[in-house]
Amino acid sequence: MTSLPEQTLPSTYLFVPGDRPERFDKALASRAGAVIVDLEDAVAPADKARARASFVAWYRAATFGSRVLLRINDQSTPWFDDDIATIRCTGVRGVVLPKVESAAQVERLGAALSPGGFVVALVETAKGIVNVDELACARRLQRIAFGTLDYALDLDLAGDDSGLAYPASRIALASRVACIAAPIAGVTPEIGDESKLLADFAFARACGFGAKLCIHPKQVDVIDAAMRPSAAETDWARRVVAAAESGQGAVQIDGRMVDRPVIAKARRILAHT
Repeated sequence: MTSLPEQTLPSTYLFVPGDRPERFDKALASRAGAVIVDLEDAVAPADKARARASFVAWYRAATFGSRVLLRINDQSTPWFDDDIATIRCTGVRGVVLPKVESAAQVERLGAALSPGGFVVALVETAKGIVNVDELACARRLQRIAFGTLDYALDLDLAGDDSGLAYPASRIALASRVACIAAPIAGVTPEIGDESKLLADFAFARACGFGAKLCIHPKQVDVIDAAMRPSAAETDWARRVVAAAESGQGAVQIDGRMVDRPVIAKARRILAHT
């Protein structure tokens, strides 16, 4: 586990295909909290080597800190060892590991990282969900991302979001118990459908998620706005805190008793304004 404070972590993670180096700087120019260069799903098998070489050349040319992450291929593939070599030669700090089903997978990758390196575990299968409590405690794990599309494929879900509620809640609970950051919601493939994007994120937030994977820069601004408290929420929070600090004893706001959890929620909202 890492001890990095959650407030310093991104709320948006933008994918960019590893075989499209002309898009790397454009992705960084977006307001995404983090950029994930993808060597896995976005790159055809014949282009894997070229994608790795492109990433190495680009990453070595500048210092990106922890804002750039690399999604590698999982350890069952023939590309895993070459991806590990890429991590070692670049020193990239953040690595997204797909198809995670155990803590051992995370820790094997963690051993290849430089000091300060971290893993984002992408849980995408039934086995990963069943083992999520154990893998959430893995060394070098920063947070968990939920690969909703692959999970739905693994279980042959009918397409209704209700099938994602249980695994999403399991991931959020495991993250909280392990004292790691709130998990990252999966992608919304409908790039031009803002209402679908917001609905997906609202569902994830209701389950306890605190960030989202994005596949287009225009999704980033929408999610960032959704993460900020609304004017109504901010007004409510200010009134709650003012009432709590008034010294008047038990008070009500909008017909609701102001007790300790309500005050804590209000202060959390104000901390994010």
